Amino acid sequence: MKAIVATAYGAPDVLQLAEVTKPKPKDNEILIKVHATTVNAGDCRMRSFTVPPIFWLPARLALGLRRPRNPIFGMELAGDVEAVGKDVKRFKPGDQVFASTFEQQFGAHAEYKCLPEDGAVVTKPNTLTYAEAATLPIGAQTALFFLKAGNIRPEHKVLINGASGSVGTFAVQLAKYFGAEATGVCSTRNVALVQSLGADTVIDYTQVDFTKTGETYDIILDTVGKTTFAQCQGALKSNGYYLNTVLVGAVMQARWYTMSTDKHVIGGTAVPRTEALVVLKELSEAGRLKPVIDRCYPLEQIVEAHRYVEAGHKQGNVVIRVTA
Repeated sequence: MKAIVATAYGAPDVLQLAEVTKPKPKDNEILIKVHATTVNAGDCRMRSFTVPPIFWLPARLALGLRRPRNPIFGMELAGDVEAVGKDVKRFKPGDQVFASTFEQQFGAHAEYKCLPEDGAVVTKPNTLTYAEAATLPIGAQTALFFLKAGNIRPEHKVLINGASGSVGTFAVQLAKYFGAEATGVCSTRNVALVQSLGADTVIDYTQVDFTKTGETYDIILDTVGKTTFAQCQGALKSNGYYLNTVLVGAVMQARWYTMSTDKHVIGGTAVPRTEALVVLKELSEAGRLKPVIDRCYPLEQIVEAHRYVEAGHKQGNVVIRVTA
């Protein structure tokens, strides 16, 4: 089968199209023919290995010392079940599914992927295309995880920094679903997009610093890791939540600030779970959640997709079409 293989850490050019062995499902696994996957910021960080020095050795031990231990990246997918192991009960050949590969050694940037039936895999929303469904397991699930971690309520004022990216576009829609008042922060070119998603207020960060407007929020969700709690705490209400989807920094701050203030800091990685994907499926089928897709690339052009994502200006999601 065709797959994109990372031969080393580095620039997008380390990614190469290769022929690799097609996997065979174990007794508890399903074999998925991948129709669509994505390139997200996490894929780019793994490939380039851009981590602070303090995390260099632990990250290399986890991902591979000299080169990626699991050279096929890709954290989310949508496709068809082609075959199932003898013990599988939840799925059958022909089922349309979407799934996260985050806890299964990644591997979505390939024509086929095996996943355990009890993994983060759910039947595809019937209202979404494969390309749209492939954006849910990481971006939408991350937004859902952090908003729920912040105990979002209908009366809350929620600010979403990076509202035009993958997590941000989902977060705006989910904040409105939960009945909150949503403020999105983005660049000038993305104001109209964020407004179209239902944001009550949109702040153009090239013109206004949201931490200095005097407005306060129950939740500040930074989806791009561009702020710190120290910068944002003045814009948080008493007992408010500062949420940061980027691991570095937020987790190190969390314990100290939670003990020393009446405000809360939560950061790190949102690990996809089946229950969350079921919620996202239901919201999508109810018309409450609509993925934003910026660009689609064929598998053969994944280097260009990485370059585009790494530039940091994408709107919503970048999708890779693997098979027709």
